[in-house]
Amino acid sequence: MGNKIMDWVDARLPVTQAWEKHLSKYYAPKNFNFWYFFGSLALLVLVNQILTGIWLTMSYVPSAEAAFASVEYIMRDVEYGWLIRYMHSTGASMFFVVIYFHMFRGLLYGSYKAPRELIWIFGMAIYLALMGEAFMGYLLPWGQMSYWGAQVIISLFGAIPVIGPDLQQWIRGDFLISGITLNRFFALHVVALPIVILGLVVLHILALHEVGSNNPDGIDIKKNKGPDGVPLDGIAFHPYYTVKDIVGVVVFLFVFCGIIFFFPEMGGFFLEHANFEPANGLKTPEHIAPVWYFGAFYSILRAITFDIGPIDSKLGGVIAMGGAIAILFVLPWLDRSPVRSWRYKGIISRTSIVIFAFVFILLTWLGTQPATETYTLIAQICTLIYFAFFLLMPFYTRWEKTKPVPERVTG
Repeated sequence: MGNKIMDWVDARLPVTQAWEKHLSKYYAPKNFNFWYFFGSLALLVLVNQILTGIWLTMSYVPSAEAAFASVEYIMRDVEYGWLIRYMHSTGASMFFVVIYFHMFRGLLYGSYKAPRELIWIFGMAIYLALMGEAFMGYLLPWGQMSYWGAQVIISLFGAIPVIGPDLQQWIRGDFLISGITLNRFFALHVVALPIVILGLVVLHILALHEVGSNNPDGIDIKKNKGPDGVPLDGIAFHPYYTVKDIVGVVVFLFVFCGIIFFFPEMGGFFLEHANFEPANGLKTPEHIAPVWYFGAFYSILRAITFDIGPIDSKLGGVIAMGGAIAILFVLPWLDRSPVRSWRYKGIISRTSIVIFAFVFILLTWLGTQPATETYTLIAQICTLIYFAFFLLMPFYTRWEKTKPVPERVTG
């Protein structure tokens, strides 16, 4: 009876075919390591954010008069509301944690190189949409840091010549951040951007399964197939990697629950202390800083403290911040190395990746700190290194001596 039902469904909707193509007969390299947990973990956190977000909208009121009070109501009076809110707020930060690890893995093993350029571009589009989603959601609690953080970020658009002031007012929907701003950010956060993100995730996975997964050796496993057409160095994603991913999920959930139950604010990095006060347009917080996952790009913005010809420092900072994100999209065409994985790249590439990771972490931390003279100088040096990593890549990846790549995966 079960087979007859499935045959009936398959004749109208190719469920079995999709299952085989994307899971049971999708052959992934057998040498996946620790770094390959983060793709599935990102999907897990996305589901968490959608489900907890739906629950929160049932009690949240998107108005300037009631938003902060509705969040307090969720925390104090809704049954398990505090847990759902902390799952959502912690999930936002953990989303960026796993995304940054996922992107770093792509950087390590050259997962952006041909024929996987489109996978990388879709992934970067997801990252950009997530930044927009996080920024829109950041205003919704209507706390002091939410209000003033949004005020600072939206004011950056005013630096754009000619259209800046009008664009700034159009984004706010008013002369100042007000209830209409909150309403439109709520609509974008709850409806528009999640649809965009889900669509991009589907395209990201479809593109991945079309060309096949990369691996730590950067070898195309489709080149070595057995008589049955199955790659000799590949294993079925299901059940082998679905079971393996459960291990990563369990470890992740231990960390995730530990944060939720013991330190959901993470000392002000996940939930800022100023955000526990209602928004007040007449009282500026002592130190306005973005959430930690925007820290690196905020540091780059603040690092430009000087005019560059006709470009003033404010516009220069906006251009530098936008350039820092945009340059990630063209990474597949900057890397001219004949090999993919850093295992076989030269000493310059391997050293550069380590330095880049350290600089990005340092910029992230600097973005959450007050802009002192010393911190600004460090941020300027780190910004120079950040751009040098990408702009010099076409030269050092082409000239350096690489190691020979084996014919088969090494495990």
